[in-house]
Amino acid sequence: MKCTACGSTALVEGTLMDANSTGDISFKTGETSLIKRIFGVGNRRVHAYGCVHCQHLQLAVDFSETDLERYQEFEGQQPGVLERINT
Repeated sequence: MKCTACGSTALVEGTLMDANSTGDISFKTGETSLIKRIFGVGNRRVHAYGCVHCQHLQLAVDFSETDLERYQEFEGQQPGVLERINT
């Protein structure tokens, strides 16, 4: 993996932590319902990489196979929620 800012390969992997140190920061898709967010359903693990040369921080998300199939189904701009429901 290369740094997206300077192109260096000197990246150190780490974890992001929340302010209360209760666990890892996770990624939630924008369409996750309030109930699922409250109970932590649908969270995706986030990996952090820091560049030794330029101190740039870059993040990567673990998507499931279902996520990949769902979000790669469309090319270009994603259809809105109503358009998805009507199809």
